[in-house]
Amino acid sequence: MATAPITVEQGIQTAGVGKFQYRLFMIFGLVWMADAMQVLSIGFSAPSIAKTFGIPVPQALQTGTLFFVGMLVGAFVFGRLADRIGRRPVLMGAVVIDAVFGVASAFAPDFTWLLALRFLTGIGVGGTLPVDYTMMAEFLPSDRRGRWLVLLESFWAVGTIFLAVLALVAVRWGDDAWRVIFFVTGLPALVGVVLRLFIPESPMYLNRSGQPEAARAVLARVAAVNGRDAAIPALAPDAHVKRSLGALFSNVLRRRSIALCVAWALISIAYYGVFVYLPVKLSAEGFGFMRGQEFLILLAVVQLPGFALSAYGVERWGRKPTLIGFLLLSAVGCMCYSLGTSTALVVGSTLLMSFALLGTWGALYAFTPEVYPTDLRASGMGMAGAVARFGGLFAPTIVAPVMATRFTLSLAMLAAFLVVGALAIACVDVESRNRALE
Repeated sequence: MATAPITVEQGIQTAGVGKFQYRLFMIFGLVWMADAMQVLSIGFSAPSIAKTFGIPVPQALQTGTLFFVGMLVGAFVFGRLADRIGRRPVLMGAVVIDAVFGVASAFAPDFTWLLALRFLTGIGVGGTLPVDYTMMAEFLPSDRRGRWLVLLESFWAVGTIFLAVLALVAVRWGDDAWRVIFFVTGLPALVGVVLRLFIPESPMYLNRSGQPEAARAVLARVAAVNGRDAAIPALAPDAHVKRSLGALFSNVLRRRSIALCVAWALISIAYYGVFVYLPVKLSAEGFGFMRGQEFLILLAVVQLPGFALSAYGVERWGRKPTLIGFLLLSAVGCMCYSLGTSTALVVGSTLLMSFALLGTWGALYAFTPEVYPTDLRASGMGMAGAVARFGGLFAPTIVAPVMATRFTLSLAMLAAFLVVGALAIACVDVESRNRALE
């Protein structure tokens, strides 16, 4: 008697979780680590860039602005392309741009070239975000997906540690320190280009694109790598008409899209306020160590238990409760700075913020791709990533002036952003724990 067709979700459960997903996790994690290094290198590279080209440091920081603009473009464009032409070709294209222009930045002959190369690198870095998380989600069963996606985000902390150590070493090259930093931070992405050649297309995308046999073949490959003996039955066809970007704001998806855009924007502004502008303010008040590499390593180490608790919470309590809890804890941590100026209080508040805000990001990256259907998943992630970059670009205008003149008010403002972010998450009309992807 013929076996009844199954869904891709059932096929993934049959193929199991094992070596295939672990390899995928490490490949995506390697590039995510490199992306963290690229993003965080902006502050460490600016002083030596300024010396090399004889320009002021604020002008050198334009490399960061162009990088963020590139990330915004890359997240939006590549996320959309991944839903239109497939995950795998976009996955490869984004990481090639990331690697090639990232390494090329180290050899920029003048400042204009450097600006152009950092913009192009940003496009690649921004493009890896929506596709990596979409692909990872689509190769995992519902009962494991949240935990794995949060832990993938933990490579950000690993990249932070590597960058801090690299910045300490790069000082030996004097005015060329930025060249060393950009060259080394581009190498993991170069390795990622080779490793990603062995990643197949997403079975969910294939089945949704009218290729059930190709999807079944991918699932059979996953089962073989995982050492599973079970055969993959025929898949139930799931061909859908490709939808326009406007479908993200259709009647069914409008509420969750608006709520998630609000959350991503506010969390991004709060993140840059706490980890970029707050250290500048506090260093002027006698806490200069907060801008050093050694303290950055400590912050990254504290992030790891934050990711671990977030990974536990999204499966134990659910995505929304975990996110809301971390956001409210972040708001409390933000206001702790207003209680005094002792070193213990400032350091303790900063460590609490590092723990809570990065735990927030982990849960947010796990939650967002799960609430969208397959034909809009990467587009939804790309939109979220682009909104986050808008938050980063507007943070100087929103946060810096208030931080410089009215410190307590700026803390209340950042805490309010986090509380409103929690309310936005509460407004999302779906909880995705143990929920099969559509």
